[in-house]
Amino acid sequence: MLGRIRLDGEDRDRPVRLDLHAAADRVPHPLGTTPARLTGRIRIAGWVDDPEAVGTLEISPLARRRIRYRIGFTADGHRFTLDGWKSISPRRPLASMTVLPYTLYEDGTAVGTGTVRFPLATQLLPFLAGFRFPRREDGTPLVAPRWNGTPGRTEVWYTTATDPATGTGLWLHHELVAPADGSPPFAHGWAAAFPQDGPVRHTRFGPTPWTRPAEGFRGDGVQAVPGQLSGNAGEFSWRLAEQPTDAPLYTFPRWSWRRPLLPAAQVLPAARARYTGTFAYQDTTLTLDGAPGASARIYGHGNAHRWAWLHADLGDDGVLEIVAAVSTRPGLRRLPPLVFLRLRHRGRTWPRRAERTAVGWAGLGRFRADVGLPSWTVTGRAGLRRIRVEVTQPAERTLALDYADPDGSPAVCRNSERADAHILLERWWGKWRTEAVWTLDGTAHAEVGGR
Repeated sequence: MLGRIRLDGEDRDRPVRLDLHAAADRVPHPLGTTPARLTGRIRIAGWVDDPEAVGTLEISPLARRRIRYRIGFTADGHRFTLDGWKSISPRRPLASMTVLPYTLYEDGTAVGTGTVRFPLATQLLPFLAGFRFPRREDGTPLVAPRWNGTPGRTEVWYTTATDPATGTGLWLHHELVAPADGSPPFAHGWAAAFPQDGPVRHTRFGPTPWTRPAEGFRGDGVQAVPGQLSGNAGEFSWRLAEQPTDAPLYTFPRWSWRRPLLPAAQVLPAARARYTGTFAYQDTTLTLDGAPGASARIYGHGNAHRWAWLHADLGDDGVLEIVAAVSTRPGLRRLPPLVFLRLRHRGRTWPRRAERTAVGWAGLGRFRADVGLPSWTVTGRAGLRRIRVEVTQPAERTLALDYADPDGSPAVCRNSERADAHILLERWWGKWRTEAVWTLDGTAHAEVGGR
C-alpha cells in the first residue's frame, strides 16, 4: 500500500510504503471475525525503513464492517505502532476496501496521522496470486527408509555442520545401494572433517549387508536416526544429538518425494538444526555445542551426469538450498543443468513452487547454473525478486571421493564443508534494489560432481 503521513511538528507529508504478508490459522469467514498475523516492511521517506515490522490484522467485513491493522516497527531506536482500519461501506465498496486511514502512536501517544491506498492497477493481480491455503502434511516420516525392494535404487542420509568454536566443517554420509543386477543391497558411507588449520581428513565405513531399520540408517556400527548420529569408523568416532530448529524444506517438488517419478529427489527433514556432542578424528576431539547444520535425504536411481549442491545457513535470516543437475540420459546430457533453488527468508520460502526455478513458465525464465571448479554460479528471477549466488570451493578445502551408482557406473564428488558463498537478493521497486546480501566465509557447504 502507498500513501503519506504527517508527523507532529512537521509542515509537510512524507511518502509511505507498506509491503505486508498476512497469515491466518483458518480461512476467513465473511460473516465472522478472523485474526491474522502481519509481517513485512514499512518505509517512511527520510525517516524509517524497517523490514522486520510485525503486527495483527482483524478481518471482519460484515460482522464489524471493518478491516483493522496494527503494525509495530522500530525507528531511531524507538518503538512505534501504526493503528488504522478500513471502514467497509456498501455505498462505497471499492474506496472503503482500498483506503486505510491510520494514526501513528509512540508509547500510546499519537505522533502522526496518514492514509495509504491499495493500488489496484499494479497490485491486484499479485495480491490475488498471493493467496495460499495451508498444506496438509501426509504424515510420512521423512527419515524412514524409502526403498521398497526395487533393484537399481540408492538412498542417502547425510549431515553437514560447522563447529563455531574451531571453524571445522563436518560431513557424515550414510548410503543404501540396491544394485541394478538384483544383488543383495548393502550399506556404506563415510565421515569427513574439514579443519581450518590442516588438511581434510576422512574415513569410510562398510559395505555391510542392509537390514531395514524402522527409522533412519543403521549399519556397521553407524547410525543416523531421529535426534541422534553416532558411529565409529577407522580413526573417526562421533556422538551427536540433533535438534531441529526449522520446518522441512523440499528442494525438489513435494510430490516427487511422495511419488518417485523423477530420477532422484532431495528433502531436508529440518531446514536447519543444531548439533551437540563430540566428533573425534585422529588426535583431535571437537566438543560441539549447538553447532549449526542440517540433515538431508536423497532417494533415486543414482547420481546425475553432472551436478552442484549448496547448503547455506543464513543465521536468523533463514537458509538457502540449491541442487543443479544434468541428466545421465544420452539425449539430455547436452542440456544446461536444471536448477532447484529454495530460499527460506523471514519465514517464507521463495520461489513458492520448487518447479519454478527448474522449468520456468513453459520453459522460459529458468534459473541458470554455470558449474565448474573452483567456482560456480547460479542466477535467476522469479516474480519480483532475482538472485545471484557465487560459490567458491578452494582446492585445499575440497575432498574428492569416488563411488558407484546402482548400475555400477562410477562417479566422483568434490565436496567442501568450508566453502565460500556470496548471495545477492534483489527486489523490483521500479528498479532493482538490494533486499539482502549474505557472505559466507568458510561456512557454506558445497559440492560439484561428475563422471
